[in-house]
Amino acid sequence: MLSWLATPVPARLGLRAVDIKDLRLENLKWDKNTIEFVQSKTKKPIVLPMLEDVGWAIIDYLKNARPVTDSPFVFVRHNAPFEAFGINAALNRILVTHIRRAGVKVPRDVPKGLHSLRHTLASTLLEQNTPLPVISEILGHMSVNSTDVYLHIDIKRLRQCALDPEEVFDNVG
Repeated sequence: MLSWLATPVPARLGLRAVDIKDLRLENLKWDKNTIEFVQSKTKKPIVLPMLEDVGWAIIDYLKNARPVTDSPFVFVRHNAPFEAFGINAALNRILVTHIRRAGVKVPRDVPKGLHSLRHTLASTLLEQNTPLPVISEILGHMSVNSTDVYLHIDIKRLRQCALDPEEVFDNVG
């Protein structure tokens, strides 16, 4: 099904749901191990590496799960007619269904959609000391300011920034 395949794509490559829906077979450049397309939101072309786990997940989906269809889109509906997802298709619902089926407990107030995987990727890259401009480029943002909202700093990093008030006051004057 779509959800088990789509999850590695935004989680590892930071793709927006609309770009996953619009991904065509011709965008998969197996000879170069890349995924190449024009981003829907920014209209900028992007070339992403075909990460090994993502590549194998796509191959598995195409061989074993994708309905037989002439559709040029990688991901298609699994109910007839087997065609591209519509503009308002709720991929988030598919993902949430599989999260629950897997027994993963997520608090109600925590976002669970495909977009939340972009947040996770940004935070993971930050934890790995990836520079902010690189994270911004991976997410396809036109400005690093757009990336700020995606970054969730953990307590460990906050402690690195914290000042010791006694030390500050001891050095005053």
